[in-house]
This record gives sequence, structure tokens and C-alpha cells, in this order.
Amino acid sequence: MTSPGSSPTTSPIPPVVPAGRLRDSEQPTLALSTDAELRPWRPADAQVLVAACQDPDIVHWNRPARVSPDGARDKIAHWHRRWHDEQAALWAVAGAGGGAAVGLAGIADMDLRGGSAEFLYWLLPAGRGRGLAVSATVRISRWAIHELGLHRLRLSHSVANPASCRVAEKAGFRLEGTMRSALLHADGWHDEHLHARIAGDDWPDPA
Repeated sequence: MTSPGSSPTTSPIPPVVPAGRLRDSEQPTLALSTDAELRPWRPADAQVLVAACQDPDIVHWNRPARVSPDGARDKIAHWHRRWHDEQAALWAVAGAGGGAAVGLAGIADMDLRGGSAEFLYWLLPAGRGRGLAVSATVRISRWAIHELGLHRLRLSHSVANPASCRVAEKAGFRLEGTMRSALLHADGWHDEHLHARIAGDDWPDPA
């Protein structure tokens, strides 16, 4: 403890990721395959967000608020600020070469000092059935651990959403347990599975 008026004691544990690593860099584009990539969101993607907030599956499992095109552009600008504020790293899942966005993937609730973040993703119907959720999760995880330097990534989903459970398992996120009554959906409180990956875990074999 410090006495009144004294300066706080510096923690003997250094930050896992030094502050400034995101703030001082531009968000990269990450290749997924010959026909898909992860790229930063841009204002022209606003209509994609409008559509996502009206898709029944995305609304049910992710609970996004409906937005207008102007509201979507504001949200995209906010995501860019969150990168430079070192709070989140969110990508558009899109066609290669700057193609149309069909989903979102990234990490939020970022704690650089503690070395952790939470994974999130969704795909519009045009992006489903192609393995993009798994490949995006693996690619961003590799970036977050090997390039950014985080130690632990967590991923949670409703136990009533087996599709997300399969994505987590295929991407190498181990099931750690069930969080009881953890998230309120439109149809009531849901138990949630908690998956996680830590630095040093094996990576899944390429598809």
C-alpha cells in the first residue's frame, strides 16, 4: 500500500504488450485464401452493416442494434478510433483484392497490459458455408499472438449455438467450461460456452 500523498508503486510485472503497438501502426490487410481477405472496414461498407443488423441469425446471436447508413458509417469510424485507442481490432471479411464485405471478425475488450482479448465474428449469408469463420479466426489469432504479442484469446457463445462451437473447436480454441446464465438474448438468459487459446497451443492443420 502507498501512504496518502505518495506516488503509486510501479508494478513489478511489465505489460505483456507495450502500449503504443497498435496506436503507432496502421491496421493491416490479412490474406485468407486466393479469393478472400481480412481488410479494414471502410465507409463504403455501411450498407453491409445495415444488412447485418437485419439478418435474423446475426441479430439473434450477436444482438446488434439496428443502424441507418449514416449510423453505420459512424460505427465504422468508431472502429477505426478503437484501433488507435488500442481497444479493438476489427476486420471486414471480404473478397480478395478489396472485394465486398460479407462479415466481421476480430478481437475486442483488449487488455494489452494483461495480454488478453475476446474474439468475435459474424457472417452474412453470402459468406457462410465456405469455412471463412474458421479461417478468419485462425488468421487473426496468429496475428494477435505472434505479431501483436497477446497471450490469451477467449471466445464465448450460447450453448444453443452449435455452429459457433464448431468454429471455435476447428480454430483450436479449447472448451474451458460453461458460464451459467451469462448473456441475455431476446428469448431469455443463455448459458455460454467459454473457449480459449493461449500462446503455445497447437494450431489446427490447414484445410
